[in-house]
Amino acid sequence: MHDHRFSDLTGQRDFMRFWVARLFGTAGNQMLMVAIGWQMYDLTGSAWDLGLVGLYQFVPALLFTLVAGHVADRWHRGRIVAFCMVAQALVAAVLVLSTIGFGAQAPWVSRTLLLAVSVVLGLARAFQMPAMQSLTPNLLPSALLARGMAFASAGTQAAIIGGPALGGLLFVAGAQAVYAACVLAFAIGCVLVFLLRYPHVARVHEPASLKTLFAGLGFVWQRKVLLGAVSLDLFAVLLGGATALLPMFAKDILMVGPWGLGMLRGAPAVGSLVMSAWLTRWPLRQRVGRTLLLAVAVFGVCMLVFGLSTSFWLSMAALVVSGGADTVSVVVRQTLVQLDTPDAMRGRVSAVNSVFIGASNQLGEFESGATAALLGPVGSVVLGGLGTVLVALAWVRLFPALARRDRLDER
Repeated sequence: MHDHRFSDLTGQRDFMRFWVARLFGTAGNQMLMVAIGWQMYDLTGSAWDLGLVGLYQFVPALLFTLVAGHVADRWHRGRIVAFCMVAQALVAAVLVLSTIGFGAQAPWVSRTLLLAVSVVLGLARAFQMPAMQSLTPNLLPSALLARGMAFASAGTQAAIIGGPALGGLLFVAGAQAVYAACVLAFAIGCVLVFLLRYPHVARVHEPASLKTLFAGLGFVWQRKVLLGAVSLDLFAVLLGGATALLPMFAKDILMVGPWGLGMLRGAPAVGSLVMSAWLTRWPLRQRVGRTLLLAVAVFGVCMLVFGLSTSFWLSMAALVVSGGADTVSVVVRQTLVQLDTPDAMRGRVSAVNSVFIGASNQLGEFESGATAALLGPVGSVVLGGLGTVLVALAWVRLFPALARRDRLDER
């Protein structure tokens, strides 16, 4: 019998348009992060400054994400995403000009500028992520949502593979070549999002009170399965992430240069892409809670291996497996959040999820940089990997309802 599972998704025209837009937007963001990280380390040679890039992105996200969730529930989600892509394109354009200079002016890129644009990127992503996450269920019937989440993850991971690899290759021609490619990627993504057509429900315009801003947080707090799932990701990636230190591993430990850095940045996405394709074809149907906890423990073990490795290919393999494990966690968590939340609340609940994701990524990068300054990069990653495994074990006891969750669509 012919399998219609993939064609069911590709037949959803606006979902596919959004999928391609996310592909370009994510690739642009990944290239931007590779170039900013390498340029910062080139300018300062400081692990602390690499960590600050993450912190400067996280702080505005933390301050504005609850407001962004309210905005996503009140206004047109597609337009919010598009405007955020415009902001990222403008950042990339500023970095092109600052790196090459213009007219008689010499290049004026600096540590201060790189940190300043990190703040702008953090602010754009604060508004983009809740709108983007809560938009997906508006483009798909609920029966296709779990498969759509996995397919969206596959696209994102493909961009995370291609973005850093392309960024590393373009960096040979200079940082300005990477930034110019980012401008183009964000522009294409923006146009595609503006073309989306979906039934936008005009909601009652509640005033932005503390009650409405914190409604998403209250919703997650009352539902222990959701609280366990999003906090698990926070602590696991906060402790176990090694992304901010990859320029140090590439330059000082594995000695592979900008091209190797692009390979290392893209390696987790190879595993993620394979796992996303698997979950699109064969979605998780039972024991989803136990699978989520096991995936996080595997991620922690991979970070231990990466931290201790002095072989480029063993390091790549550890990052590939970590990407596959992380994707299981992402797909389960995102699908649980969307299926267990009514549409009128999705923006604010997605905003809470975004705070946790942002904390685990950007704050995790700062934690990595700070501990690396004290313990060295190897000590930082090994300690974080061990912490991640311990968190997965602790969550079995702290959130038994999550560990017992059998199906994604349980009520």
